[in-house]
Amino acid sequence: MENVIVKTSNLSEIISKFAKVCKFRSIGVFPDQRPNSKDPCEVETLGDNKGNETEICDFNHKPSRKIRTFCWDDDEILKLFDIVSALKLAYVEFQQAHLPYDPDKIIEADNLVVSQLEALRRMKRLYLKTKQLHAKKTELDAAASSCWDRLRDEIEVNEKHLEKLKAQVKAKESEVYSLKEKLDCLIVENRKLEERIVSVSSFEFVFRAASKSIHDFAKPLITLMKATDWNLDKAVESIVGNVLFARKSDKKYAFESYIVRRMFQGMKLSPCDVTELMSFDDPLDALTAFPDSAFSRFCGQKYLLVVHPSMEASFFGNLDMRGLVLLGKHPRTMFYRIFAKMAKWVWILGSFAASLDLKAKIFVVRRGTRFSGVYMESVVGDEKEEGQGDLSVEFITMPGFKFGDSVFKSQVYLAKTKG
Repeated sequence: MENVIVKTSNLSEIISKFAKVCKFRSIGVFPDQRPNSKDPCEVETLGDNKGNETEICDFNHKPSRKIRTFCWDDDEILKLFDIVSALKLAYVEFQQAHLPYDPDKIIEADNLVVSQLEALRRMKRLYLKTKQLHAKKTELDAAASSCWDRLRDEIEVNEKHLEKLKAQVKAKESEVYSLKEKLDCLIVENRKLEERIVSVSSFEFVFRAASKSIHDFAKPLITLMKATDWNLDKAVESIVGNVLFARKSDKKYAFESYIVRRMFQGMKLSPCDVTELMSFDDPLDALTAFPDSAFSRFCGQKYLLVVHPSMEASFFGNLDMRGLVLLGKHPRTMFYRIFAKMAKWVWILGSFAASLDLKAKIFVVRRGTRFSGVYMESVVGDEKEEGQGDLSVEFITMPGFKFGDSVFKSQVYLAKTKG
């Protein structure tokens, strides 16, 4: 501890000398007001009727005033015990202030230790002055000698314990400093981890929402094709071709694949603030509020790419919606609203990925690729077949995303590997 002024290593020697001097009946201590600090001499009077007094004279034997002597009685001994006990308690408090680490309590305990050591130093000075003023000795008092021996032994024990406490405090300080550094590092890492968890969780929500919106648009598209007598088998064959579907209902995934390929075709990931766009429940309201936005242009371009003129003409008997879109407008029809909702989530997905990581990438899996649980998940949920090594990809129904060390799996339709 840097603030400590008194060196406790000399306590044993001080107390030893102190005990020897205190064996006399009369011990005098002069105050600092000496007539001549350089040339004092002393004459001690013992056994007179005036009490313990000391006469001060100079070298010319000129008598000076008499001063009452200072005696080391029980009160002074108890005071010394109190100082030593208080010093021990002060160091205990200083040690306890480190666990938990409390700088204010450490400073308070440190000041308390210093104050007790200062008190002990004053006792030492008083002892030295008393020794200088008295040279004669009287007979030992057996009881007093025994008392001072016990005091000396206790001081020695306390001194050793104090040194041990100081070593423990130093070790604790080093340990606390090391733990504090580790804690600071963990706090920083936890903040980064929390931010990343939130970001990844938010992206996963958008990813699932985009996938669902594609599925939701595929349903009315298939319904309209059935209602207008489209040959769905030929349509599926033209989309994926030569696929052995496990169930007839699985053919709907071929139409989702068709929509996905056109929605993500040529899409470049660029960061964009999508907060306002996400605040609109109805995407048509967003398109009306921001008619010249990048999202508005994206929505119109993708509609022209996904909905073929022959589809629209057969579905609605005209190309009115297409005409409005070509003019930069967005028709308020149920069919276009469902499409716009899908376009909104696809747009948000790409913008959000780029905002999280400028190096974010979209990846697709080619047909015939062996199934990998790291980068793919089955759109029909055949998780029990994962890892068998005899499954390959027929087509994708959702592309995958990768940014940093996070991977969002591409959704694929699987079939048995041929041959």
